[in-house]
Amino acid sequence: MKFIKKFVRDNKAATAIEYGLIAALIAVAGITAMTSVGKGVSNTFNNVNAKL
Repeated sequence: MKFIKKFVRDNKAATAIEYGLIAALIAVAGITAMTSVGKGVSNTFNNVNAKL
C-alpha cells in the first residue's frame, strides 16, 4: 500500500514525460522548418546555376 501512495505522490515521472513530449514537438517543428528552408535554398541555387 505504501508503494501505491508513494507512486501517486511522485510527480517526477510525469514531468519528465511532459518535457520529453515538448522536446519531440520542438524537434518536429525544427525539422519541418529546415526542410522548407532547404527547398527554398536549393531552388535559389538551381536558378543561379541555370542563369550562369
